[in-house]
This record gives sequence, structure tokens and C-alpha cells, in this order.
Amino acid sequence: MARAILMVLDSFGVGRAPDAAAYGDEGSDTHGHIRAAASEGKADREGLRSGPLDVPHLDALGLARAGGLKGPEPHGLWGTAAETSKGKDTPSGHWEIAGVPVTFDWGYFPEGEETFPPELIAELLDAGDLPGTLANRHGSGTQVIAEFGEEHIAGGKPILYTSADSVLQIAAHETHFGLERLYELCLVARRLVDPLNIGRVIARPFVGETTETFKRTANRRDYAVPPPEPTVLDRLVERGSRVIAIGKIGDIFAHRGISEVRKAAGNMALFDAMLGALDDAEDGDLVFANFIDFDSEFGHRRDVAGYAAALEAFDARLPELFAKLRDADLAIITADHGCDPTWRGSDHTRERVPVLAFGPGLAPRPIGDRGSFADIGESAAAHLGLPPGPHGKSFI
Repeated sequence: MARAILMVLDSFGVGRAPDAAAYGDEGSDTHGHIRAAASEGKADREGLRSGPLDVPHLDALGLARAGGLKGPEPHGLWGTAAETSKGKDTPSGHWEIAGVPVTFDWGYFPEGEETFPPELIAELLDAGDLPGTLANRHGSGTQVIAEFGEEHIAGGKPILYTSADSVLQIAAHETHFGLERLYELCLVARRLVDPLNIGRVIARPFVGETTETFKRTANRRDYAVPPPEPTVLDRLVERGSRVIAIGKIGDIFAHRGISEVRKAAGNMALFDAMLGALDDAEDGDLVFANFIDFDSEFGHRRDVAGYAAALEAFDARLPELFAKLRDADLAIITADHGCDPTWRGSDHTRERVPVLAFGPGLAPRPIGDRGSFADIGESAAAHLGLPPGPHGKSFI
């Protein structure tokens, strides 16, 4: 037993989910469509990238084969996993990765104008001493900030929006509205949406003075409900091991089963934070990292070239990770759902996820199509010496 490292490339699905049609996502394939677009010259952008997708290290770990394509003989365990949880939200995917599938139905806000219940808005206005709210609809975060940001600064009304996920998002200016005030407002909203079974309230701070200069900051904060039963993270902490959360992992698990949180802005800074955590992790510890840019910066924005470039940048850093692995370490690269940048709309897509497991002492072999994301967490648990949990089956 040494350490385990779980890396979630947020939204990097590989298509072919068995129940994709039920979600309107049959035919979506984040990995396959990005690779095809790059091969056809449709993911070129001057000064950013050009040509076929260049991810030699991921392909050597089995990515191409996990995506149903030809590829080199993998150096590790490779396969895919299908989600059994209801919905295609971030908490559902991460909780199932950590060994706890979501068997209940989340609450969602309906499409259309004035998506939030009037009584919810009224209570929020009263509790937050607000002059009103803006947007109150489904939408992309960058779009609603561009559309309502100047009005928000002028009048002090926060921007409320949602998506196909179980979420209420509140955008506000870091200085004109105040970052701490935004966090306090989100805590109020968290209490108000609990009876509606909403998975997350997300604080979306931004800076800038005009539509052209608005930019979301790294001070995002997610207020999630806790998982319904103990996860692999809880089991590790109870044993006395450490769980070091990189990025938004702590927020996703409502900071339960988390020993330490290390935040950073952007995939490359998150990679640095993960490498730093590996320097500090001891035998029996878990480093759990989420690489959010794939989803928030490129998937939701349907930016094929940006997504391809981000994959290539992540791939280029992998030799640094390889060099830090100890003899008995286990590393797993996976995802929590899809967000196909070639698909309609701007929401997540229901897809299988890649499962690429590797380490100095791990003999290469295919692990097939796993029936649950929970197999990922149970494999990490087995590697770290925990007894089996109630969900999932280890492939180690």
C-alpha cells in the first residue's frame, strides 16, 4: 500500500452511455468529437493549436482505445465506466466515483422565463436585504454576466441563473457587491433550496467594469448537500488517512471526508497543486483532484479548439506526475460526465467516462466497460487497504 491519486478531467466523456437517449444525448461523445474535429482541421485556432489531437501520454495509457479508437498498446489498465446515478450533475458523478451512487431524483428548475419560484425569490430578497434580482432563468454564466453585469453594478441586484443541472447560481461583482456578501447570500439560498432537493448553490464572482472586460474569478464557491452515505473519502479519514482535495473537490463533498483543501486557478495551477500534494502525501493517503477548465471554460462554452488545447496541455504535464509516483502508487484518470463541445445547447452530456489506471507496479490490461463509476472508488479503496464498500467492485 502506498498512495492513490484520483484525477477527474471534468466533463471528459467518451460517449456511448447506455442510457444517453433518455437524456437527449444519444450520439454525444466529448472525446471522439474533439478528436474528429481536430483531425478535420476544425479545432485549429491561430496562436493556440492546429492539426490532429496530440495526446501521446494519454493514448499510451489507453485513452484512444477507451474511446473505441485504434491506439498504441496501453501501458496501464484501461477501460470505461457508465454512470448509474440519476442525472448528469457534478455531485452525482463525483459521489459515484467515490463509491456512493445517487439513487434519488434531484430537484430542477424548469425552463422558461422566471424559472425560480416567486416565494423563493421573495425570501431571498428579504433575507439578503436586496433591491431585486436579475436574469432568473436558464443560461450560460458568461452570457448572463455579459448581459446583466452592468445593470448589476448600477443597481446592486445579484444575477440568478440555472442550467439543466440541479443548481442555483448567483453571480455578483467581487468589489461592487462584495465577495463575502455573495458567500453569505449563497448560504441563505442554500437553506432556502434544501426543501426543493437542489444539489448545489454556486457563488460566481466576477470582476471588470464593462461587458467587454467582465471576467469570472477563481473565487467560485460551491455549496453542496452532503452525500447520503459514507464515501471512500469518509472511510479513509475515519481510518486515520488523509484526503487532500485539489480544486473544487472539497465543495462537491460538502467538505465531508476531506482532510485538506488546496485551491488554484486554472488547470495548470491545479496540476501544480496536485504535484505539491504528492510531495506531502504519505502511505495510505488519497490525493483527489478536479480539473475544472475542461468543463467550465471549454465544454459549456462549446469551444472545441480550447478543449483540444487544454487536453494537450494536460497531457504534456503527465511526465512530471510519472516521475513523482512511488513504487506502490496507484493513479487513475477519469471524468464525472460529458460536456460535448460539438453538441447542441451548453449543458452536460450523458456519457461513459474513461478509466485509465497506472502505477509503477501495475501490469497493463483492459478492464472492460465497468457498470458503475463506483468501481473507480472501490479500486482506490482496495489499493489503500480498505475493506469493500456496499457499491462497486474493484478492478485492481
